[in-house]
Amino acid sequence: MEALKIDLNDYVHSGEGANGESFNHRTDPNIMMKLYNPGKVQQPLDEMLMARKVFELGIPSPEPGDYVTDGVRFGIRFRRIPGKVSYSRATADHPEKVAQYAEEFARMCLDLHKVHVDTTKFENVKDRYYRLLEENPFFTPAQKDAIGKFIADAPDTDTAIHGDLQYSNAIFAGDKRYFIDLGDFCYGYNLFDIGMVYLCCCVSDEEFIREVFHLPKSLAIKFWEYFAPAYFGPGRSVKDITEEIRPYAGLKTLIIERDTRCPMPDMRACLKGII
Repeated sequence: MEALKIDLNDYVHSGEGANGESFNHRTDPNIMMKLYNPGKVQQPLDEMLMARKVFELGIPSPEPGDYVTDGVRFGIRFRRIPGKVSYSRATADHPEKVAQYAEEFARMCLDLHKVHVDTTKFENVKDRYYRLLEENPFFTPAQKDAIGKFIADAPDTDTAIHGDLQYSNAIFAGDKRYFIDLGDFCYGYNLFDIGMVYLCCCVSDEEFIREVFHLPKSLAIKFWEYFAPAYFGPGRSVKDITEEIRPYAGLKTLIIERDTRCPMPDMRACLKGII
């Protein structure tokens, strides 16, 4: 698909993240744009095509528009949601509301994980992890066999998986709530998704949580402690829920090690009992 050429002078910088920057249109309040870092051409196109499929499923998400380029970088235009704020930023700005935000996010996740998808149009989360496991150069063959068995033994479902379920990837404006950054959307067992929530709240180190989510780790842990019973129900202890979730958080090691190209012992600790 050929990218639509845009003039960056028509946009105002509004934020940045690990993959690129975001912009708002100077004169049209309904348009925002995400430009990826230089060199990333296929990733924004893939995310735009995925965002369209997810939007057509009826999952609350910003409506995607054009695949664009400023001549150097490539990206996506979306329908802008004025006044939006992520659940991580809202929690950082209003720590006294951590319980409210965690419970709202949990309800969003519950609704997402009830959505049945056409499995011919999306990837199975297990297949994604099998591929990551095969490509990983840091686990031994015996460790890979054990992790592969854990993945295989997880239940098979045809329900939606965000794929990068961080509390920064859910936003709200007024009484409307949306998921964003849906490039890793797939289908499968919900705990593959919830593992990322736990990872971002409790496993990541203080520096990372402050830099990416703008809040202290102690507050992130509180977010998890309210999120867990809201998602799983009050009949289980947070400790028991955490023990069940930790291996799924540990699987994210495969993604982190792919991106950093080095082993991550702190994250691997979540796989204790499997390897």
